Amino acid sequence: MLDLVIKNGKIVDGTGLPGYVGDIGIKEGRIAATGNVTEACKEELDASGMVVSPGFIDPHTHFDAQLLWDGCAKPAIEHGVTTIVPGNCSLSLAPLKSKDRMKLVGMFNQIEEMPVKAFEEGVEWDWETFEEFITRIKKSLAINVAPLVGHSVLRLWVMGEESAQRSANDNEISEMQSLLRECLSAGAIGLSTSFVDVNEALEPVPSRYAGQKELNALCEVLSESNKILQVVHEFFDPDVTIARVDQLADISLRYRIPTTFSPLFVNTSDDVGVVRIMNRVKEQFSRGARVWPQVQTRPIDISFCFEVPSLLFIRLPSWYKTMRFGTHAEIVKDFNNEGKRKKMVKEASMLGPFWNDLILRQVSSDQNSKFVGKTLKEIAESRNTTPIDAMIDLSLEEDLQAHFLAANMGHTDTEMVGKLLSDPFVHVGASDGGAHILSFSTYGDTGYLFSQFVRNCQSMSLEEAVKKITLDTASIWGMKERGCLKEGFMADITIFEEALIDRGKEYYIDDVPGDGHRYIRDAIGIDTVIIGGSIAYRKGSYTNAQTGDIVRVG
Repeated sequence: MLDLVIKNGKIVDGTGLPGYVGDIGIKEGRIAATGNVTEACKEELDASGMVVSPGFIDPHTHFDAQLLWDGCAKPAIEHGVTTIVPGNCSLSLAPLKSKDRMKLVGMFNQIEEMPVKAFEEGVEWDWETFEEFITRIKKSLAINVAPLVGHSVLRLWVMGEESAQRSANDNEISEMQSLLRECLSAGAIGLSTSFVDVNEALEPVPSRYAGQKELNALCEVLSESNKILQVVHEFFDPDVTIARVDQLADISLRYRIPTTFSPLFVNTSDDVGVVRIMNRVKEQFSRGARVWPQVQTRPIDISFCFEVPSLLFIRLPSWYKTMRFGTHAEIVKDFNNEGKRKKMVKEASMLGPFWNDLILRQVSSDQNSKFVGKTLKEIAESRNTTPIDAMIDLSLEEDLQAHFLAANMGHTDTEMVGKLLSDPFVHVGASDGGAHILSFSTYGDTGYLFSQFVRNCQSMSLEEAVKKITLDTASIWGMKERGCLKEGFMADITIFEEALIDRGKEYYIDDVPGDGHRYIRDAIGIDTVIIGGSIAYRKGSYTNAQTGDIVRVG
């Protein structure tokens, strides 16, 4: 007897082949039958009029800490995601010696904008090794997790404070190799590194001090089991990115491993640069290399107030220094200081008309509520001032609690993004789920892929879009028996309404330890999500199923 049968759905199996109406039978967590399933079952779901696809795979997340108090990695599952990859950007929560915990927390706070209070109040530190961390998160896992190990934490474990001061010597490199080997054996699916990120003191993270000899040595360990290398490249500079593509291609060819870099953005300032990067990627693939650029489907919405540092201001030294290191009182004092304010306004003016379209999102006072939803340009005109000054004035009037929104940043050329996403050499990823919880609404990539690029722009078919975020991802990352509705494969399945699936509205959710809230997007059109053969999400509600697992690759 089967455990569950999904009846009468439009089966889009992940291969890219045309969908067909049929059934899926599930037993003991795996797909037992497809097509016309007549065997008796314990439970039956009617999927008439809906698409039945493999569960979506998100290859670039930062749910590392959230998994410690939320085994669902909300809102991932309600967006149809059944497998997540945390540990990106050179950062993972293991291996980590107890003395280095707050150092790592500082990096997560700076790079991924995760509140320190969330770690202080939501994390019970009872692990050091990668194996111990895996054991910890498996206690209440509802979603599948395929974790990377961070290069910066490998260096921190082996070299301590000197990890962010110098290159490693031969003995230290050898120790890092052994440590990486242990992590891979314990369940890590690969290594992540970063060429751009900075720590809480705005200094380079440890991975940026590694030389080519060290990176080669670690990739040699990855080659032993064909594990992936993920990197954060200099995405703001096409020329340097092309150099990184060449570097990754050489690594891929030498060690016969897949590599991936993220993010690759499209906006009006670098359309030509993106074309050049993709041409080089294709040249390297023609040599036999595997260098996958990760492209996110959605534009970025950044919300901020001056009470909390925002990476939006990282290119404005005076602003970011004030926000990063200043107390509430010091920020107010700087804004009220005529000389400092004049300097900050001049510095911000370098971004030209950028400030005009920022939207006032939230205030506390009645006097300013009339401006909510208006752009800074509109508010400035009504106040006879400039958009930058209007932003500062509103912040002072609201005791730094005025919230602003920079909407639809990047990906401004929708036609080009559609062509890029449909390119067979492009890997859909870089959602950043679990990060930037106070400023970005970092979810909705899957729904936006279908609503914008399948339905609206018709850049790809339904079947092609499903393949991009299921079997393609599983194949690139080496996740065997996942990403396809095939007999014997794991029963990770998403059922959704083809005409409705979309990213939903943004709202606050009060589930972050310490801080208490974060921005989140709900999902539209996702009916049911099945993970490991059990229903994890159904018609707007989570179940108590905890059948998520650690995904082994290679």
